[in-house]
Amino acid sequence: MSQPAGSSPDKLRILIADDVTETRRSTRLMLSMIPAAEVVAIAKNGREAVEMTRQHRPDIALMDVNMPEMDGISAIQAMTNEWPQMACIVISAERDPQTLLDAMAAGARGYLTKPFTADQLIETFRRVVKQMRIVRQPSGDAAALRQQRDKFLKELANEYIRTRRTDDKAMEVLEVLAQDPNCETRLLTALAMIYALNSHWGKLKKLAERLEKQSG
Repeated sequence: MSQPAGSSPDKLRILIADDVTETRRSTRLMLSMIPAAEVVAIAKNGREAVEMTRQHRPDIALMDVNMPEMDGISAIQAMTNEWPQMACIVISAERDPQTLLDAMAAGARGYLTKPFTADQLIETFRRVVKQMRIVRQPSGDAAALRQQRDKFLKELANEYIRTRRTDDKAMEVLEVLAQDPNCETRLLTALAMIYALNSHWGKLKKLAERLEKQSG
């Protein structure tokens, strides 16, 4: 891969896109703790991020979701269409499963929830770099994205179970996880309780049959 003038061939080129000045500044400071990272571009909105991708060809882009002129999800789609080699890490202020799914569908490989710590950023950065080096075929890439998505959704599910949430958001997260034939029994049981509390008797009947088969 060719390197733009002025960048180091030994470092991964990073683009930061966020409409909040303090977030851009703190993210750049955190990235300075990663020797392999070099920030080559900083954008204030999605449209700038697309333009800077054409100019700088970054290896990794950290993208806020809610930005003016062009939102982060739309920007990621445009950026990866032009520069498929780039990996994107989505930054969002909300732990929203639909945002995660939309981001992954657009081509994101990592997800950070604001406010995030330097350790969380470094961990996500390393995981994405590992995916970039290991994943070579589309099928493998899809599997890696599903693994990242399911990890996030399980964290959400555990949080919802701990706080006894039984609303539509909790049901949505558990239903996505339940699509896995090997979904944990405790997650299916939590989903069954939500169905019962919300009088979703048809769904509860099917899930009860599945739980009975697993226990038998």
